[in-house]
Amino acid sequence: MPQATAAVPAALPQIPVTALAPWTVFFSLLTVVVLFFVGAEQGAFSVLEGTLVHEWVHDARHVMGYPCH
Repeated sequence: MPQATAAVPAALPQIPVTALAPWTVFFSLLTVVVLFFVGAEQGAFSVLEGTLVHEWVHDARHVMGYPCH
């Protein structure tokens, strides 16, 4: 009869915070820039027709100080 062996779980790699911090800052800034341009979108260069994007980000526009009325 074969013997069952206990499976050893694979160790997760340890990523130091100092290696992760620049990527976190980069993607945070990229996200803010994308939200800025999406929030400033008024339909002149809209990819989607209508006010769909405007309605999605309407409240965020007010929080970030964009006038939209």
